Parts: sequence; C-alpha cells; structure tokens
Amino acid sequence: MAMLDIPFPPFCAFLASLGVLCVALVGTWCQHWRGGFSLDGGSRTFNWHPVLMVTGLVVFYGAAALVYRIPYTWNGPKLPWKLLHGGLALGAFILTVLGLAAVFRFHNSNGIPNMYSLHSWMGLGTVLLFSCQWAVGFGAFLLPWAPTWLRELYKPIHVFFGSTILMLSVASCVSGINEKLFFSL
Repeated sequence: MAMLDIPFPPFCAFLASLGVLCVALVGTWCQHWRGGFSLDGGSRTFNWHPVLMVTGLVVFYGAAALVYRIPYTWNGPKLPWKLLHGGLALGAFILTVLGLAAVFRFHNSNGIPNMYSLHSWMGLGTVLLFSCQWAVGFGAFLLPWAPTWLRELYKPIHVFFGSTILMLSVASCVSGINEKLFFSL
C-alpha cells in the first residue's frame, strides 16, 4: 500500500485549520454551554483551562513539532526554523502555565482537591515532561556552546519524547473533556 504524497505547504495549512477549528470548538463549548469566561475563581474561571491547554499543548506544540519537520530538500539556514520551533514551544509552555493556574485557582476557590483524577496526574506528568523537553532542547540545540556530539546523541531522544508528549497531550485533553462531561451528567 502506497502512502499519500501530499505537498508539505498545503498539508501544513490543513493542519493549521484543524488546530483553529479545535480551539474554536472548545471555546464555543466553554462560552455557550459552560457559561463563558471569568477570572473570579468560579466555574467560569475553570473554562480557561480547556481552552488554554488545547491551544498550548495540542495546537502550538503540534505546530512546533510540525514546523521543524520541514522537508530536508529545502535549502537555507536552519536557525530561523529552530527559533520558530523553540518559540512555538515557549508559547505552548506559557499557555499551559496559564491553563494550570486557572484550574488550580478554580479548585482552590471552591474547596475542590487538586490532583484527584487520572486526568490530573496524566496532565501534570505531560506538563512536567514537556517542561524538561523544552529546557533540555533549548540547552542542546539553541545555545551555541553545546557540542555537536551532544546534539547528535540527544536528537533522537528529543524527537521520541516530542512525539510522546504530543500524544500524551491529546490523551490528557480527551480524558479531561470526558471527565468534565461525565461530571455534568
């Protein structure tokens, strides 16, 4: 069976539109069926959590993974792609921290224990792995003093954990949405 041979730029545009659609659907769910958004510590504060986590750990992190998979046949310097890859991952990290702050604020304001479910622990584990991945990737690939042998040694590990973290991010999002839907029944 032959693989589809889809040109890279249209494929990226297709994936970007899926990412925008994901964020729009989660935002619509939170706005129209969960009461909207607020920063007052109530249930509307919680609604920032799914929007920021999906935007950060699925859409931005997925884009960061994709942008560094540029076709190897393209010529030119890699540094702009590395900076874009690292910048998207940093944006994902910032959105993720804000998403965690929203859910912890909601839980603490309402006397709900933190870290009480599989979703909580899987999500926190994903965020911790992602944080380590970003820090070590920054040190190994963006700082100029990292030796070539270290970059070559760490690259397959970085790629493996990048894919693993992306899959864990999607699994965490799906389990969180399912958990919230289950609690609302």
